[in-house]
Amino acid sequence: MSEDTLTEREHVLRTAQRARDAAVGLRGLTRATKDAAVLAIADALEAGAERVVGANARDVSAAEAAGTDPAIVDRLALTPDRLRAIADAAREVAALPDPVGEVVRGYSLPNGLEVRQLRVPLGVVGMIYEARPNVTVDAAVLCLKSGNAALLRGSSSAYRTNVALVEVMRDALAALGLPVDAIALVPGTTHEAVKHLMTARGLVDVLIPRGGAGLIRSVVEESTVPVIETGVGNCHVYVDEHADLDKAVAILVNAKTQRVSVCNATETVLVHEAVADAFLPRALAALREKGVTVHGDARVAPYAAADGISFAPVTDEDWAAEYYSLDIAAGVVGGLDDALEHIRRWSSGHTEAIVSDSATAVHRFVTGVDSAAVMVNASTRFTDGNELGFGAEIGISTQKLHARGPMGLQELTSTTFVVTGDGHVRG
Repeated sequence: MSEDTLTEREHVLRTAQRARDAAVGLRGLTRATKDAAVLAIADALEAGAERVVGANARDVSAAEAAGTDPAIVDRLALTPDRLRAIADAAREVAALPDPVGEVVRGYSLPNGLEVRQLRVPLGVVGMIYEARPNVTVDAAVLCLKSGNAALLRGSSSAYRTNVALVEVMRDALAALGLPVDAIALVPGTTHEAVKHLMTARGLVDVLIPRGGAGLIRSVVEESTVPVIETGVGNCHVYVDEHADLDKAVAILVNAKTQRVSVCNATETVLVHEAVADAFLPRALAALREKGVTVHGDARVAPYAAADGISFAPVTDEDWAAEYYSLDIAAGVVGGLDDALEHIRRWSSGHTEAIVSDSATAVHRFVTGVDSAAVMVNASTRFTDGNELGFGAEIGISTQKLHARGPMGLQELTSTTFVVTGDGHVRG
């Protein structure tokens, strides 16, 4: 049967099969070979910048013409500087230790058997993501370095960009004589193509969705392929009564405004009532300068009225929101216990931050929240694989099985037990 006569499902499954075949060849590659491939990809991205940025400009133009939210357009846009940063992140991945073959634990049994638990690749990793062309490269190089094939399905809004990026990366692999199907786009731009990927059990080993709540819920609920669930980022900053208020203002402004279209941006600030008079006027003035709208409770409202900031009464929808915009929910709490209760109710389990110079308060906060990451006197924006030394990340997991938090190379491996004996038989 020719490629032209295949159904969309057959196209997807054939692509997945080729990725699976490529994954077999990747398992035995040396670190030197994998690093050379990742570095070649980084160089090829910079050399092909005009091609990639040109394709991206057409995607951005189409998104703007369709009235796409500016925050989403910002995620979609690739400038030469952003592309260089993506290439540099790939080079950082190449410099990281190879997790494959790492001994997780090893020991000898009384009967003389030698037991080792080794890290091994997952196999074929399917990525489903929205409007983030950087994920195309991050996922590809992280999978390659960890010995996995990457099967990529970005959003239709980034289709031209992703085609260009994948073609550049596959050309780099071909030049080194490596299987080009180690990096592949899922054919098609319809939701049905995504469903075919989600049900390709036996060909795809794991799916990682990365995007909004609707996308993640759809993948989790409809997939027959195992899923590593990444989560939305309803992140909180709690300003304790023992906080250094200069630090607290700087952390809050950075966490909310440094880049609003990302999952580690702060969406809620909670302020201990003992420092509300001192902190809120300063914080609201700093947020006003950045154009932030505050959705505050009744105890925040008087400060907002005095400061002239854009203000709206907070609702349950605001407490639960991942805004992706210059909006923040704000409340005054009676103390640390109230802050923890609020976070337990509304958090998405992504990242929470405390600003406090009290070791006791910090300990209670760290042990009292149940999220993938906790920041102490630091911005929530640091929940990021690159910032935490991973070189890049394939996503931020908010589940509790296999991986949690930013996922890098180690999180793209499973393990195998190797048990060595000398003619041992079990009695």
